[in-house]
Amino acid sequence: MQENLSAGRAVKRGVVAVARRGGRFLAIRRGRSVAAGGRVCFPGGHIEPGEAEQEAVVRECREELAAVVEPDACVHRSVTTWGTSLAWWTVQLAEGDLVPHPVEVDEILWLSLEEMLAEPTLLSGNREFLEAVIAGRVQL
Repeated sequence: MQENLSAGRAVKRGVVAVARRGGRFLAIRRGRSVAAGGRVCFPGGHIEPGEAEQEAVVRECREELAAVVEPDACVHRSVTTWGTSLAWWTVQLAEGDLVPHPVEVDEILWLSLEEMLAEPTLLSGNREFLEAVIAGRVQL
């Protein structure tokens, strides 16, 4: 993870890709051997040193799903319970097959907002993001 100094301490940074098709969100079930294994979340990951957020969201989608995306806008920022600063980016997903990374992704899912919120294994930060969308605090 990229680390910057902020107020004298290291800050880990990451990106989250929010892609939609026909009222459904692209989500993944994380691979069993990665952090938060087996949990459902939006695709995303760390920002590498010297990498812009837009570059990171494109790279992470390519690495996790063999997906080609075009970043639209950063629509939300949050900090995880483990201290990672996240930038939530809406992305346009190109047509084509998605291929899960054999270690990082167990399953590719297309879920409605309601289905995501009903998912018992949804990562808490993703739940907070979706609740902010419902409340109108995040515009998609």
